[in-house]
Amino acid sequence: MVRCWKRSEDRLEGAPCTEGGPDASHFPHKAVWVSISVSASLLLVVIALGLTGHLGVSWPHSRSLQIVRITAPDQTGGLINQSAVVDQQNDLVTFSVTSPANRTSTVVFDVKHGLICYKPVEQESCFLRDMERSDYDNVNSLLRQSTHQSHFQLSGNETQRRTEFLGVLAASQVNVSSLEEPLQALCEDRSVHWTRRAEGPGKQRLVYFCIDICFPSNVCVSVCFYYLPE
Repeated sequence: MVRCWKRSEDRLEGAPCTEGGPDASHFPHKAVWVSISVSASLLLVVIALGLTGHLGVSWPHSRSLQIVRITAPDQTGGLINQSAVVDQQNDLVTFSVTSPANRTSTVVFDVKHGLICYKPVEQESCFLRDMERSDYDNVNSLLRQSTHQSHFQLSGNETQRRTEFLGVLAASQVNVSSLEEPLQALCEDRSVHWTRRAEGPGKQRLVYFCIDICFPSNVCVSVCFYYLPE
């Protein structure tokens, strides 16, 4: 017989349950289901809060990134295809420059710190130089126009072209850990050297490599590197 408990004035007394009274044999099942339901609800709340927090941090950064394609005719009549990732929030523009041999180099314009970092695929080094007024003008044109347009087709007749020579100061190597992000991550597995603008390498020196960079302002710059004497 199933016994129920009732309270007297000073003690608990057992008594037979009436036919219409609650059946204690159902209580464990109900308790288990209630426990499972509460646990599942708490788990869903934790997952929802976690996703909200994660997305809340990542969304603003994702929205600040814009991928831009730039197409321009080269000197031989072929097409230069480049892509640039524009990060307006951090004042960064990262170019991916593909050579005719289908090898891609990276060029980062760090406007906040006033630096340009070149990571050529043909070399085991990164090369730094300070941004100049023309660099700021060209990059700012990309930062402004990328919010309205994601593909720029430059005209051969209107595009201005120039060549810049940079001498590599091999003796003035930079400690990678002293660089700010993202330059530190870009060059973590390479040596880093400062460069300086020069008129040209001269007949006694060879140009080791060149990188062509085009901007929406119809300006294409061919940056050529050579090593200065020690």
